[in-house]
Amino acid sequence: MFNASLNTSSLSHAQQVLAAYGWDAGWEGEFAPYAGQGLLPGRVVRVDRGQCDVVTADGILRADTAFVTPHDPLRVVCTGDWAAVEPDGNPRYVRTCLPRRTAFVRSTSSKRSEGQILAANVDHAIVAVSLAAELDLARIERFLALAWESGAQPLVVLTKADLVPDPVSLAYLVQDVETAAPGVPVLSVSAEHGEGLDVLGAVVSGGTAVLLGQSGAGKSTLANALLGEDVMDVQATRDVDGKGRHTTTTRNLLVMPGGGVLIDTPGLRGVGLWDASTGVGQVFAEIEELARGCRFHDCAHESEPGCAVVAAIDTGELPVRRLESYRKLMRENQRIVAKTDARVRAEIRKEWKRRGAIGKAAMEAKRGRVR
Repeated sequence: MFNASLNTSSLSHAQQVLAAYGWDAGWEGEFAPYAGQGLLPGRVVRVDRGQCDVVTADGILRADTAFVTPHDPLRVVCTGDWAAVEPDGNPRYVRTCLPRRTAFVRSTSSKRSEGQILAANVDHAIVAVSLAAELDLARIERFLALAWESGAQPLVVLTKADLVPDPVSLAYLVQDVETAAPGVPVLSVSAEHGEGLDVLGAVVSGGTAVLLGQSGAGKSTLANALLGEDVMDVQATRDVDGKGRHTTTTRNLLVMPGGGVLIDTPGLRGVGLWDASTGVGQVFAEIEELARGCRFHDCAHESEPGCAVVAAIDTGELPVRRLESYRKLMRENQRIVAKTDARVRAEIRKEWKRRGAIGKAAMEAKRGRVR
């Protein structure tokens, strides 16, 4: 989060300009070696087609990103990065990016299963969910797993709350999401009527927030409300399913009037995990806690004797849906990691053999009883 202790009256012009975008003493220390080379500090506010817009003390500069490891999808220049930019030149180049404090990464839909970085140096990950359609708790859990893994503090914002005028019904919907999002604030807002925006603005002020969600989730309308002006284009959603077309096509970083900055992102149809085991564990913290009471440390929570998780299912303490969602995300994450980690692949093969042997032994025992 931004360093609130900075005394802007004692800062240079350059520091004052960049402070609004999150510049602090830590970033200044990281940048010191590049300052000695005559490079300019700046924050990337937009990236497209191998170039980016960087806000500096001299204004917004257009720069080429070719020098910054283009072959590694996780090290390319990203919206939210702090960069060292050439002071002049035609074209002008980004020479390097400072080490990221946090990074929101998802798996691409390509067969190579590469990671794609969506936003860098984020303090708050706002997961926007529209109340115009039926809640998809599993998708919310997926977003939250990536948000926790990024290092940012997630929060869920239920948009279009004006479409649920009954306060009791709205309270039940919020409660359902809270159950799927332990440790995460859940806010209901109506950008149309301004309800809940003051609370949301206070939560995300003084830091960098990234706005995430599906097309039609109301992200652009919410972004405009937080920014205090119609910066983002807005399109109507389909009545049949509450979904919409992509309004935002690039990731843009903009200053909020109440302090802090906001990164708006295009609607995400696919949200694949990318090495997010820690994030999945955070989302399903109650299952991880229960698992500590299992008899076997490698319990799969299926039919093993002494499984505390299955016992919690039997007593109704743990909803079946939560365990199924946990299993699905853990399997998906394991597959992604296995594609790049030979040790994990070997462990998976070993586990398959172990379970196969157990199944074979069970079948043989069954045949013996039949005879």
